[in-house]
Amino acid sequence: MQHLDLLRRVAGGELSPEDAAALLRAADVAELGGIARLDVGRAARLGIPEVVLAGPKHPAEVAAIAATILDRIGRCLVSRLRARHRRALQALAEDSGATLLMYGSRAALLLEPGVELPAPGRGLVGLIAAGTSDLDALAEARMVLDATGVASRTVADVGVAGLHRLFTPLAALVRDGADAIVVAAGMDGALASVVTGLAGVPVIGLPTSTGYGVGGRGRAALLAMLQGCAPGLVVVNVDNGVGAGAAAALVAMRHALPSRVTAAAGSV
Repeated sequence: MQHLDLLRRVAGGELSPEDAAALLRAADVAELGGIARLDVGRAARLGIPEVVLAGPKHPAEVAAIAATILDRIGRCLVSRLRARHRRALQALAEDSGATLLMYGSRAALLLEPGVELPAPGRGLVGLIAAGTSDLDALAEARMVLDATGVASRTVADVGVAGLHRLFTPLAALVRDGADAIVVAAGMDGALASVVTGLAGVPVIGLPTSTGYGVGGRGRAALLAMLQGCAPGLVVVNVDNGVGAGAAAALVAMRHALPSRVTAAAGSV
């Protein structure tokens, strides 16, 4: 609404375009007492909201940042939660009346009272976990997809140790028009290359820190995915479910708006 008001004021001669641009830049930043400068306009610019990385922050800082984002845009995404962060967010939700949605044990989405998630009408993304241990990283991707209005479908425990488990759910995803697939895998990370070689849609490899010994922090899975021989596989960093979800959401949203893309191309 603020953006539309500024456009009207420019059209009416009340504001110069330069002054309006300066106001927009200021409106897209929320200052928080020397703790943070929050990019609250990111979703409007890019389609992907800002996500709070909780891990290295004090719980009180995470709660304060989340409260500020909720106040400005009505929803807040938080990743890499620890137990103390979860308790702080639960207290914030109880005090403010916000809805707290948990995604696995490490990610959460808060909604102000009266605010709902967008309807999932902007494409479909498949979320495939090689094993149950990979689901927390994959849940971060699902959180981002939910926040952007992209539908998702999760398939779990179909890794290469029992590859026959993969074929039926993967065929269903392709048949139902998945725009992209995120594959979370640890250990040897081989599932990402397998899916890429079969699916015929963009695949985002999400290596996870699941495994043993020298490759147990995700290094083996990351290197294997980067060395994947199936064309169409791109890879994010270890456990970066947020990045994988954001990339998949952008792919799906572009596919969901063919008429807009065609119209824009025709007007150039």
